[in-house]
Amino acid sequence: MSNLDEIVNRIEELRSRTIRIQEDKSYTDPEVVAACHELHSILDRYQGIIMRIEDK
Repeated sequence: MSNLDEIVNRIEELRSRTIRIQEDKSYTDPEVVAACHELHSILDRYQGIIMRIEDK
């Protein structure tokens, strides 16, 4: 499995986890904020890889 595939799988896992956490908590709950931050970080990493691929 490529690095990009691993990141896409991780994005899906984190997205699902974030949705589950948000179901019974407010958006300002520390657990929700932490989950969103983790998802955002991996999305930034994914975007960086895509941009490098497009530049080639």
